[in-house]
Amino acid sequence: MYKPTNMYTAIKGVYENGSLTFLEPVPNVEKSEVIVMFLNEDPIKQVRPRVPGSLKRIGMLEGKKYSIPDDFNEPLDDLNDYM
Repeated sequence: MYKPTNMYTAIKGVYENGSLTFLEPVPNVEKSEVIVMFLNEDPIKQVRPRVPGSLKRIGMLEGKKYSIPDDFNEPLDDLNDYM
């Protein structure tokens, strides 16, 4: 009976027209048994990886009816006892 020596590793990929493309790095393995599971037959939605800080946030409220009060950075009266 086959007894694995390592833990299993799952890697996302896309199978299309007889070709398998991995979407994640493959572990450094010379030879290994694999199991391929086909999860669905729906079209794959290509999603770009999120890059931190890539969202355009500066100015996103421009033209809206939001404003920051002039005394926004002033100390709060509720905290006077702690200062």
